[in-house]
Amino acid sequence: MKLALIGATGFVGSALLEEALNRGHQVTALVRHPEKLQPHPALQARKVDVQDSATLAAALAGHDAVLSAYNPGWGEADIREQFLRGSASIVAASKQAGVPRLLVVGGAGSLYVAPGLQLIDTPHFPAEYKEGAEGARQALAALRDEQTLQWTFLSPAALLEPGPRTGQFRIGGEQLLMNGEEPARISVADLAVALLDETEQPQHIRQRFTVAY
Repeated sequence: MKLALIGATGFVGSALLEEALNRGHQVTALVRHPEKLQPHPALQARKVDVQDSATLAAALAGHDAVLSAYNPGWGEADIREQFLRGSASIVAASKQAGVPRLLVVGGAGSLYVAPGLQLIDTPHFPAEYKEGAEGARQALAALRDEQTLQWTFLSPAALLEPGPRTGQFRIGGEQLLMNGEEPARISVADLAVALLDETEQPQHIRQRFTVAY
């Protein structure tokens, strides 16, 4: 497939890039700093501002799917606003470019821990991640109203960390996956496996899903 990958130099995006290339896909990486990417015969790197929707649409044209690991950066004071602007731009650009499939990696904060209660609204949710998680939650809410794109939103387990690629994990829906009384984990490598599996063989069109061990 011809895949456009947004955020390919980040923690999640770099794992997605490695998994996509290892599976033999052609990848266009749309990033702020193309010089950070290692050359690869199946990789084209392009410098694009995600919030410039017209330029982004031109870069997305001709691809089979858009994979978004967009994150403006946890250190940004206005991360929520940037997240929402960027997410809206990616949706608009994908539609303008005529790319039918959009797969987004979001956060775990909008997963439910009890009926009507999302993780982000619990007392112990880390304050330093709350603004970014709120942006991801609102971006998911906007996606749920999207009727043109075949979108999918992947929320990781509560604990997303470096680790091996096992290819073995549980798949869930709207609820936070647990290991007994503790929140479950997932490696970023296996999160990438889950998203590329979904890209190749869609199971969650216009749905959110989650993965964990």
